[in-house]
Amino acid sequence: MQQDAIAEHRSNRGPIPFEADAPVLKVIGELPRELNGTLYRNGPNPQFDSPGAHWFVGDGMLHAFHLENGRASYRNRWVRTPKWLAEHDAGRALFAGFGRKLPDAPANLTDGGAANTNIIFHAGKLLALEEAHLPTEIEPGTLATRGYHNYQGRLAGAFTAHPKIDPTTGELVFFGYNAAGPLTPALSYGSIDASGNVTRFERFETPYASMVHDFIVTENHVLFPVLPLTGSMERATSGRPPYAWEPDKGAYVGVMKRKGSSKDIVWFRAETCYVLHVMNAWEDGNRIVADVMQFEEAPLFPRADGQPTDSKKSFARHCRWTFDLAGNTDRFQQAYLDDLTGEFPRVDDRRAGLKSRHGWYACSNPKLPVIGALSGIAHVDGNGKRLGLYLLPPGDTISEPVFVERSKDAAEGDGWLLAVVWRADENRSDLAVFTATDIEAGPVALVQLGHRVPDGFHGNWVRAQ
Repeated sequence: MQQDAIAEHRSNRGPIPFEADAPVLKVIGELPRELNGTLYRNGPNPQFDSPGAHWFVGDGMLHAFHLENGRASYRNRWVRTPKWLAEHDAGRALFAGFGRKLPDAPANLTDGGAANTNIIFHAGKLLALEEAHLPTEIEPGTLATRGYHNYQGRLAGAFTAHPKIDPTTGELVFFGYNAAGPLTPALSYGSIDASGNVTRFERFETPYASMVHDFIVTENHVLFPVLPLTGSMERATSGRPPYAWEPDKGAYVGVMKRKGSSKDIVWFRAETCYVLHVMNAWEDGNRIVADVMQFEEAPLFPRADGQPTDSKKSFARHCRWTFDLAGNTDRFQQAYLDDLTGEFPRVDDRRAGLKSRHGWYACSNPKLPVIGALSGIAHVDGNGKRLGLYLLPPGDTISEPVFVERSKDAAEGDGWLLAVVWRADENRSDLAVFTATDIEAGPVALVQLGHRVPDGFHGNWVRAQ
């Protein structure tokens, strides 16, 4: 039976062609009464098919599950970026992604972005994010697009999809790659205080142009991974992939003090690898420890010569990086903590940048040969030891698990995990709610949706005000 299910495994990456409102959803089990708020999720959902366009660049679609007093509702909307509006008016695709226009697109058009990767709430604003443009402000209730938010003109250029919010101060720390223009080796770095005021914004050069999807923030330091998924304008203008795997470039991580200057960045080196997502990081005396999901080779992109990367090396595993700031070396240490394939790591955000005792990530089923299909959740302690493993029926897949604390003063890990599950046989999705420290018991509640939520990227919980 398992082999039959695997053979019939279908993908959930394709877009859905509609926006919908479902004011009352069926709940199996019982939703915890403390869950009053909205889970917002974001992911690529192209309005029009664009031949050859990478999955990463599809138009953003927001999915909002609102939970209140044991009841659930749902709404989804496209993020109406300038790109989405131009293509909507034209009735066809105009861009191929990564800033490239299709040959028959009007000459005066510029790529207005997709806003398809993450959605956060900070300083009273709900912001849809991707990594090539400014944040896009969203109206929390209707999901209407309000347009770019540039913080009173203080920001310009690329803004990461993975800013970090300091749990003590409420400060939002961010960066951007391609900061001097498309496919350039410059990064930007800045901070925004809890009231929404930009307090810092600067640019600096890195060893080479790289796709820097995430970064690392601790109490006193910021770390910038520059890993060899490289950007090349020469490739882009000659019709080849703008981004490609070039392992000979080496792996770099720049370490900077949060209150210091980019001029004082110290660059560490290590064995070539790629990381899309960071679980958490903290300081331990003169050391910085960072838990990441590390690939041996970057997934979803070819080598610079157009050849595919090694599929056996293009799956991430939980890995610990250690930087000795007092040592006489420019090398940092890498140590895998588990052999389980996984991605989309999360912690209790109240411990972001601090030593944490709980972490979770979406994982594959180690008993099945379909490597890379995210079909479960792993729960680990602060040393990477596996505390629990929940696996879906063969064929079903799961999104990033989002932690929601029981209350503001609850102990670390006391709360729930929310994740969207695709039911392959029924071709629709559930919102699954787990007790965060007992995932093996299975969901305490399932919110059933009549259609599917396509595979996406990231989401966050916003508590009812």
